[in-house]
Amino acid sequence: MTAGAQAPPRSGARGDEIRIGIALSAMGFVLAGLGACVAILARDLDEPTSRLALLSSGFAVGLLLVAVVGPRMLKLWSMPTVLGLGSVVCAVGAVLIAVAPAYVVAIAGGLLVGLGGALLVLVAPLMLNGPTAAARLSRVNAVASGTGILAPLAIGTLDGLGPSGRYAMLAAAPPLLFLALLTRRSRPPHPTASKPPWESKEEAGVPVLIDSAPAVGLGRKWRRVGRRVVMDVGAGWLRVVLSVSVEFCFVVWAVARLVASGLPTAAAALLGSAFPIGMAVGRAIGPIRYRGWSPVFPSGALAACGTLLVSLFDAPAVVALGLVVAGLGVAPLYPVTLAALVATPGLSSARLAAVGAMASGTAILIAPALLAVLARVVDLRTAYLVTLPLIAVLFLLSRRSDRAAFV
Repeated sequence: MTAGAQAPPRSGARGDEIRIGIALSAMGFVLAGLGACVAILARDLDEPTSRLALLSSGFAVGLLLVAVVGPRMLKLWSMPTVLGLGSVVCAVGAVLIAVAPAYVVAIAGGLLVGLGGALLVLVAPLMLNGPTAAARLSRVNAVASGTGILAPLAIGTLDGLGPSGRYAMLAAAPPLLFLALLTRRSRPPHPTASKPPWESKEEAGVPVLIDSAPAVGLGRKWRRVGRRVVMDVGAGWLRVVLSVSVEFCFVVWAVARLVASGLPTAAAALLGSAFPIGMAVGRAIGPIRYRGWSPVFPSGALAACGTLLVSLFDAPAVVALGLVVAGLGVAPLYPVTLAALVATPGLSSARLAAVGAMASGTAILIAPALLAVLARVVDLRTAYLVTLPLIAVLFLLSRRSDRAAFV
């Protein structure tokens, strides 16, 4: 990656990586459990499975809200403070999903998970920013994916023993609250500075892309930042949208797809760990680089192969294998595309991190819901094919990108 426009690595970088690892691991547990909870909540609350798709929409709305207010929050508060706040809010959301007695409470839990998780997602690329951002993001996301394996296993096991499997979501709260306690003891190096500490002095004279939020749009800033920069940011935003769209189609609907193949809910929740297993292995390996090729190409090809296995076959074992293959392929896409976006030269990293949060929110709001709509028209196995055109467009954007930072 090109690091010329990034801030130099901050002191205490190892500690930052550990804290972000804890945050994303707990959040990874919650997100990996959402798919299983969709099926279990539908059963427990006697609601249609498609209506529970709003559970992931709550997370998406949280990301979009934080994309709007995030940059201003980071001007007022230190990154550890934002990290601690996000941890507490995410913990409360996980508890609500676990114990929800009604549909509205479950959706409220999803919204709080989204708000808290979005704050964690917002500060992660900033705290890990630097020349090795893609590798560091891949490492912490690998740990998060590894923790995510435990969610469907715990949910399926608990559900098979008698209690509702969603009670397993309570396990995410203690590490999040512990992280919040850790961050209270942290002190920013310049607590009264009017400028965020991660922005270098050289950035002071560089006009930022957006005044307060990605949702504001370009407006009068178009001429100040230049058409090429705007196109780079737009392409980077769309790449993140496509990557997260493919990922969350599997995160949200993998267990439902296994149920549709004939498995009982508890067994499907257990086998639902296939996708996070693939994700954990893929992120542990990291982005695959071969000569001048973008890592998106081998990763996207694996994701497409996994999609075909999930869609074209109805045997549970083959579907589970497809989920593993898809997880291997999807794993590097988000870290690579997000790191490339945050590395866009000449723009504030904080603004670009917020653009990334907005991209993730947009994807999570639209993609799983689109798959649910298609599943009503055809069936879930056929609806999964929607991920193939998303991967194809990502290929096209990656091929046309001539920015070295992206590969």
